[in-house]
Amino acid sequence: MMKRLKISYGQASGLRYYCRIARILRAPKAAKIAAVRNVSQAARLLPEEIGVCLNRGASTMKMWMVGFLMVLTAVVHGAKQPNVIVIVTDDHGYADFGAYGLSDDIRTPHLDKLAANGALMTHGYVTAPQCIPSRAGVVTGRYQTRFGLDGNYYAPMDINETTIAERLRDVGYATGFVGKWHLEPNRNSRHWMEGAWPEGLEQKNPRVPDELIKPYLPMNRGFADYYDGTMNVYLRNYDLDGNDIPHEREVDQKTFRVDKQSEAALAFIKRHKDEPFFLHLAYFAPHVPMEVVKKHFDRFPGEMAERRRWALASIAAIDDGVGAIVESLRKYGIEDDTIIFYFGDNGAPLKIHMKDDPFDKPGWDGSLNGPMVGEKGMLSDGGIRVPYLVYWKNKIPAQVYDRPVISLDAGATALALAGVKTKPGVIDGVNLMPYLANGQKDDPHEALYWRFWGQSAIREGKWKFHELENGVRMLFDMETDAQENRNVIDQHPELADRLQKKLAIWRDAQQRPGFVETFGREAPWYKHYFGVE
Repeated sequence: MMKRLKISYGQASGLRYYCRIARILRAPKAAKIAAVRNVSQAARLLPEEIGVCLNRGASTMKMWMVGFLMVLTAVVHGAKQPNVIVIVTDDHGYADFGAYGLSDDIRTPHLDKLAANGALMTHGYVTAPQCIPSRAGVVTGRYQTRFGLDGNYYAPMDINETTIAERLRDVGYATGFVGKWHLEPNRNSRHWMEGAWPEGLEQKNPRVPDELIKPYLPMNRGFADYYDGTMNVYLRNYDLDGNDIPHEREVDQKTFRVDKQSEAALAFIKRHKDEPFFLHLAYFAPHVPMEVVKKHFDRFPGEMAERRRWALASIAAIDDGVGAIVESLRKYGIEDDTIIFYFGDNGAPLKIHMKDDPFDKPGWDGSLNGPMVGEKGMLSDGGIRVPYLVYWKNKIPAQVYDRPVISLDAGATALALAGVKTKPGVIDGVNLMPYLANGQKDDPHEALYWRFWGQSAIREGKWKFHELENGVRMLFDMETDAQENRNVIDQHPELADRLQKKLAIWRDAQQRPGFVETFGREAPWYKHYFGVE
């Protein structure tokens, strides 16, 4: 009979970290085998002792260790988990991406270089033309309509939804979030308040108590490291030198928000350069409010709308950050081990007339959607087709990819690369590697679907069909130059009928079936862009 080994809490904690895949991913094979051997022995000999030390049951602890043993064994036999970086910008119009060649005044040399050496997606979409629902889709890999996050007023994201970060954390990834989260309860979360905090409904400008917000924040949604904030207030548990610190609320009135978020991303990479990591970097720009930042504004002299100058300056600052991130990957020798996704959360809010109002007023953020029809808040391409690229040095060849993809695909690709299995139908995104790296020719998606307010749409191949709650139907051939400028429904009535039925089936399968609202809030936009009354 083998002798049982006693282990202290400190030793158990050390073993826990020793077991993490990250610590041995780039170690010599002998070290990997030794790690597996030690974990295997611990799993056989120590379940009760370690379980007590970590306040877990013996069977739970043993299952945990066996799971890690399986993944570690895969590592020994050659599987390698890449780093994943997902960068999301805010209200960033399609035209403001230098690689598309649509804006002469944009200056994004680092992003241009990534696009030239990676996959430039010309038909890249998001799941909603508004911030909160779009971000919920990104962080889960699922259509947010499946769990009821149909618009900003339906926040927070369902606490029972599993995030991509949680799935990656559970197979050994270091996970980090930086920037704008926006998936917690807020003063407009009236639907949530009805059940969780009814007293908020009685307040004119309700302030949700911190204890009700906390479960919905990044640190409780799978992100072990966090630098969560938009402007100058951040919740963080590490500093900009990459050191652990106790959870704190930091106030920084001096650093421009984009630069701050870039610095936090660089610190996260520094912390985890020797282990597989997942970084979600959500820049709060070019979204309003606007700030005059001289070092960035000075790069864009001359006559122009001041709001346009803001957009150009803030996007240039994002480009600086992306360049610094790629340089850090090179410095640490992990560029070849890191896949980068970059896309916007929705189209630019043109407010129809793109007024150059003073910066202290809401409105147009200065970004442009170019030839895309419509703007933020609409399911036309101006609202949901965004700048989109995927870069992975020596893994994804340089290419312009013109098949429809969606933001959900970032999480699905990350899970596939990490070896995470999910049940069929759980994740709506698609692993893009067979298409981008191996040349698979069919479309990644059989169809893409949207529903927002009194609007719904489907994209199947080259066809995009719109159905509004008021009964208006439109059909567009997205492979012609006209795209959404020419409604061809009269030329293809049978196709339109088929797509309408397909869209209705999907719509009725969401948590809230049918349309979420009557057609109304979006009416001025549809009248302006499509002539819809």
